[in-house]
Formats: sequence, C-alpha cells, structure tokens
Amino acid sequence: MLTLRSSPASPFGRKVKISLLELGLTDRVEIVAADTTDPTEPLRQQNPLGKIPTLVLEDGSTLFDSRVIVEYLDHLAGGSRIFPAGTERFAQLRLQALADGICDAALLQVYEVRIRPAEIRHAGWVQNQQGKIDRALAALEAQPPAFTDRPRIGEIALACALGYLDLRLEGKWRAAHPRLVAWLDAFAAKVPAFETTRFKG
Repeated sequence: MLTLRSSPASPFGRKVKISLLELGLTDRVEIVAADTTDPTEPLRQQNPLGKIPTLVLEDGSTLFDSRVIVEYLDHLAGGSRIFPAGTERFAQLRLQALADGICDAALLQVYEVRIRPAEIRHAGWVQNQQGKIDRALAALEAQPPAFTDRPRIGEIALACALGYLDLRLEGKWRAAHPRLVAWLDAFAAKVPAFETTRFKG
C-alpha cells in the first residue's frame, strides 16, 4: 500500500487525488493528512522539504512534488493515460506548469495574510503574485485548453488551480473570464472526481 501525505485543501494534493481516481488506483493508496507547520510531523522525515503532497512507496522511499507523483502514478497505471505521448505531452506539461504557477502565486497570497501580522504585510508582494495569476488567466481565457473525453494532466492541474482560486480568493477570477468558467463547468460535468475531491471544510 502506498501512502499519500497531503491536506484536504491543497490544490496540489487534489491534483494527485483526481489522478488516482482517473487512473483507477485509489485502492492502492492510503491518504493520510499532514500538518506542514508541526515540527514533530513525520512528513519532515519523509520529505526533507516538509512539503505536501508526498507519496510514500511500499519500500519506505518517497516521491515529491505533485508533478513527480502524478507521473509515477501514470506509470503504475500502464503509462500514457493522463500523460499523452509525442508533442502533445509537452503541451500538457506546459499547461500543468502554468496551472501550478497559479497555485503557487495564490498560496503565497494566502500565506501573506494568514501568517504575517497585518502591520508588516507587503502589499506590493501580494500585487506581484496577483499579477502572475492575472496574466496566466488572461492567456488561458484567450485560448482555453481543448478537452478530450479523458482528462489529461494539464487539464487536471488547471481545474485544481481554478478550484483553489474559488476556495481561497473568493472566486473573483470568474467575472472577467467567462470562457474559463465555461471550461471549468464542462470539466466538472465530465470528470466526477473534481467534485469528489472538492474541499468542503
């Protein structure tokens, strides 16, 4: 049995969980919550960076981050399931990188507010992170990704990124990006795992 260390609200953990469901591997993986702020958390021995998600293999070795984990899971499922072959693979990897970058920028904004006292918060830093999100969303709104019958890794990552913006940044992205809203609605309708993995806390 493999062990996935993650947290319910993590967009990167959600990407792995959707991949597990799409690949039919949920019976091979136990999901165990991790607290990245706890200095006694075993996660710090499992992943020197103390970050989630981390996948603990049957021999005790570990894989991280989410991009490595989902590629390993695709390998376990026989390969080329959510990672297409040929040049399309690189289009999906690029989309995944863009979506992960949206998540990174959103997380940095959340941490700025959640962890840093109000009197020393840096508005320029928050604006810089928001600029990354705005430019990425504008590029995606201009040309939303194509969607096939089976979701691929870039599309899974993008859905998770947009879901995280809904969760933590009040869904403010929606007003200016109707084509992306329609894309996410279509994704959710075709991929039940998106709703299954939604954080409801």
